[in-house]
Amino acid sequence: MAVIKVIELVGTSHEGWEDAVKQVVKEASSSLHEITGVDVVHQTALVENGNITEYRATVHVAFIVEHHSHLIGIGTATK
Repeated sequence: MAVIKVIELVGTSHEGWEDAVKQVVKEASSSLHEITGVDVVHQTALVENGNITEYRATVHVAFIVEHHSHLIGIGTATK
């Protein structure tokens, strides 16, 4: 049985929204193991002088929560 956790992250790119999503996955993969999927929630952009200067993607990242049953009882007082 697995437990999946979902967090919200925002990626940025000067190239486009797809690259902004890829940046989220790349960065999240460095600290989260077993990412199972992403859901792109919003796509926005920063505009300066009539030009898009930064693409932003708000992304929900789903990953498997690791099971730590070997830690049960550690740090608890016993009678």
